Amino acid sequence: MRQHILPVPPCAEPGVDPLAATGKNLRWGVVAPGQIARRVTADIALLEDSVLQAVSSRSEANAANFAEEFGFISSYSDSNGVSGYQHLFNDPNVDVVYIATPHSQHREVAEAALTAGKHVLCEKPFTVNAAEARALAEVAAANGVFLMEAVWTRFLPSINRAWDIIGSGELGEIRWVQADLGFVSAYDRNSRLWDPAAGGGALLDLAVYPLTWALGALGFPAHTAAQATLTDDGVDMGNVLTLSYENGANAQLITSIVAACPGTATVSGSAGWLKASTPQCNPSDLTITTTDGRSRVEAFEQIGSNYVYQLREVTRCIQDGLTESPTMPWAHSIATMALLDDIREQVGIRYASDQVTV
Repeated sequence: MRQHILPVPPCAEPGVDPLAATGKNLRWGVVAPGQIARRVTADIALLEDSVLQAVSSRSEANAANFAEEFGFISSYSDSNGVSGYQHLFNDPNVDVVYIATPHSQHREVAEAALTAGKHVLCEKPFTVNAAEARALAEVAAANGVFLMEAVWTRFLPSINRAWDIIGSGELGEIRWVQADLGFVSAYDRNSRLWDPAAGGGALLDLAVYPLTWALGALGFPAHTAAQATLTDDGVDMGNVLTLSYENGANAQLITSIVAACPGTATVSGSAGWLKASTPQCNPSDLTITTTDGRSRVEAFEQIGSNYVYQLREVTRCIQDGLTESPTMPWAHSIATMALLDDIREQVGIRYASDQVTV
């Protein structure tokens, strides 16, 4: 059996209850109470050793309403020339912060939290580019606090079972990976998805999920070729990525914000293939088929929105005094951002922060 390319977190192992307390309660702060923050917050509340301590927003009403909806103890908003998130970071009762701002704000907000001595779970993509990612890791290291990119898919039992199957050799030598993810978003220059200043586009918003399958099955590629369709202001509506490996294996990954993709993932080897159910970022079952005619389906239970596995990893690491997750280490996030930098260079996607020295 080969070694896992991506480590399996303890919370994804069979028989482990991700909701059960593993140590001292952690008091959570949430920055930017939008759609994704609403789902993640609901899952934070499921953990036995979590406390919903504080939420921040630019708007006083938004912060107060979110706090009331979920039962946060405190809420903060922009006031007296100080941002709501800085007010939250100044709260001594907050231990760990979940950051759900647009991509282009991740570095600024996460750096402020880390500097204030708060542990950080930052939404994907980690930052806009690899230089910003390296800068965040340096700040976390200097302050001795935990930092992790919120690639929740990496912690799911279904995904980690896929790594088990791939690693067992049941599928033979892995030769080809296909994964896609996309949805239709009506053009709106004021939406973060379509705003270049917010890091908009399909690549940064969605590519991490198909990439998870390629990296989990084959590792980082030797070569990458990319194609993209851009708007007049440089936002990618969709892209096709071809990853090539020294052993001759390939991965084809597709993302789009103008096409309703099926959200599939297939890992094919010399002795069979594995298909993940839709959506491949949160599959409820895996279908394994081998060339000798055998086929089976393995199903997995969902807890909440399934962010609980990621949240348990954050909690466990902080309780154990770790500054990074063995399953989602800083080096992997930085390497992924460098891969995305290369893709953006190929297709001509530019962001203002690319010109900033960090």
